Amino acid sequence: MEYQYIIPEHIRGEDIREVRERLGLTQKEFAQLCSVSQRSVERWETRDEAITGPIVTLVTALQQTPGLVNRLMLPENRLKRRLKYMYKSTLCAIIDVDDLNREVEVRNLIDLPAYRPFGSQEHPTYKAYQVFLESRCFAADSSDAAAKLKELGIPFYDPLLIIEKTGGRTEQDDFWIEITS
Repeated sequence: MEYQYIIPEHIRGEDIREVRERLGLTQKEFAQLCSVSQRSVERWETRDEAITGPIVTLVTALQQTPGLVNRLMLPENRLKRRLKYMYKSTLCAIIDVDDLNREVEVRNLIDLPAYRPFGSQEHPTYKAYQVFLESRCFAADSSDAAAKLKELGIPFYDPLLIIEKTGGRTEQDDFWIEITS
């Protein structure tokens, strides 16, 4: 069976310019969104002939889903630390944390609970955050924990320090954590 999609075969430069302007983006900002150079956006917008390729799908999605660009923007980190929860090369969630005030904010970027750090929980507690960190480490009471800590150069069991060294990678899956601040 051959699938058919509602995506047009091509668009024109004026379509790209119209969407970009409706979103309130400069050519440079739109280029960042599309992962292309600003020069590419300039070329597209001045072309009279049909434009094909992945940009057609993106422009169609942006036309049909006005809030999409806001969902794709990296939110400002108002807390002290930011963790990016990844599956292979896909960003699944952003976790912002203030350890001193025991605050946690999560922005899930994938709808599937299995790809979310806290499953279907949208507003995790600080305790849930601590449990999550521990789940991305080897067990503190494992028989080889002391040897693993020594190998990592960590003097005591601290899940955050372990994740800083290991990326929170485990043998069981392809999820990992990038600590950015």
